[in-house]
Amino acid sequence: MVDCGEGAQLALMRQRLPFTRLRHIFLTHLHGDHVFGLPGLIGTLALNGTGGDITIHTFEEGRRQLKSIFDYFCRDTPFDIRFNVIKPEEAVILETKALTVRTIPLKHRVDTVGFVFEETPGRRHINPEMTRFHQVPVAMMNRIKDGEDYVTPDGRVIPNGILTTPPSPSLSYAHMSDTIYMPELAEKIGHVDLLFHETTYLEEHKTLARQRFHSTAMQAAAVARDAGAKTLMTGHYSSRYNDDTPFLEEAQKIFPNVILNREGLVTHLD
Repeated sequence: MVDCGEGAQLALMRQRLPFTRLRHIFLTHLHGDHVFGLPGLIGTLALNGTGGDITIHTFEEGRRQLKSIFDYFCRDTPFDIRFNVIKPEEAVILETKALTVRTIPLKHRVDTVGFVFEETPGRRHINPEMTRFHQVPVAMMNRIKDGEDYVTPDGRVIPNGILTTPPSPSLSYAHMSDTIYMPELAEKIGHVDLLFHETTYLEEHKTLARQRFHSTAMQAAAVARDAGAKTLMTGHYSSRYNDDTPFLEEAQKIFPNVILNREGLVTHLD
C-alpha cells in the first residue's frame, strides 16, 4: 500500500482486498491526507486477527509519531509492526526475490519521496523441443534458465539462445506523490509501465500549483513523456474542480496514453 488516507480500511473492504496480504505500507510524506487512515487500518487488522508482521516505510518523524499512536491505541496486535526509516534521497529501500523498491526525493512543503517499484527480471524459458533434441539433462535445467550454455559430453557448446526463449517482461510502477513540477524526475523514474503522478491542478492554475508545491496535468504528462513511460495515471485532484475530464484532456495534449484515477479503479500493468 502506498499512503493511507482516512477510511483506507473501508476502501479495502469495498474492493474485497484480503487484509492478510498486506505486508508493506509506504508513506510518501507526513501530511494528514496521506497518513490519517493508519490507526484505523491497524486496528481493523488487529480485530481480524491478521498475523505475521507489517512494515511501515516512513521518515524518522513518522516512526516516532506513529509508534506513539500505536502504543496507545493498538497495544495488543497479533502481528508485529516494524518501521523501516527512510530519508528524502535516492536509495533502494526494499529488495526481495521478486521486487525492488527505490525512493526518489520530491519537492513539497515537507520531506516527500516518490517510490519506484520494479519487478525482478525473470529467468529465461526452456524450449522443450530443443532441450530434448540436444539431450540436455534435467539437472542442468535451472542453470540453463539462468542463461548458461550447455556443453555436450563430446565438448560441443550449445548456445543458451537455442535452448531457451527470453523471459517474460518485468513490470514497473512509479508513484510520484505531492510535488512541485520537477522535469529532472523523468530521468530518475525511467521507462516504467505505469506512472502515477499527482495532478492537483489544471494548467490555468499553474501559478497556484507552484505556490502550493503541486503539479498540473500538463506538467505530469511532460514527466511521463520524457521518462518514456507507457501509461500515465492522474490523481490527487483539487476539490475546486467538479469534473475530472479536463485533467484527461490537458494531459493528452502532451502524452496520449492517460488514465484518470478514480476510487476503486483497477488497471493492469501488462
